[in-house]
Amino acid sequence: MKKRTREPWISGADYGRLLPVFTVDLVVKDVDRSLRFYRDVMLALVHYSDVDFAAVKVGGVDIMLHADHTYDGHPWYSQLTAGERRGLGAMLRLLGLDPEEVEGRARRAGVPVVQPAMVKPHGWHEVMVEDPDGYVWAVGALTQSEEK
Repeated sequence: MKKRTREPWISGADYGRLLPVFTVDLVVKDVDRSLRFYRDVMLALVHYSDVDFAAVKVGGVDIMLHADHTYDGHPWYSQLTAGERRGLGAMLRLLGLDPEEVEGRARRAGVPVVQPAMVKPHGWHEVMVEDPDGYVWAVGALTQSEEK
């Protein structure tokens, strides 16, 4: 059940037509709480937000945050409201953010750092941080030797 009391900035159908072929759509307990993580730690550009939904862009990737209560008619709803862990087994990778800076912002915000910034064998200098709902982001940059 939607809780918003005003019209969104764009209709769902119009927004859907603007999206690229790949987006990230996350169901979250509290849009405002999640928005703080994406804005403050991941430096998200916030297109729109309300109590039900937020549309943001992080490093060129469109991300939608949907509140649990908007999924009340969905088969996932009972699991979402039961407090089960989310995102376990999936990692969202994003190239282009400085991992040391992301780690610093995460630590200052009290955000869990799953794995500190380090150079990995696959050629990324990355950090793994966890959003308020347990979704893990591996963000970083190619190492100097991989950029050539």
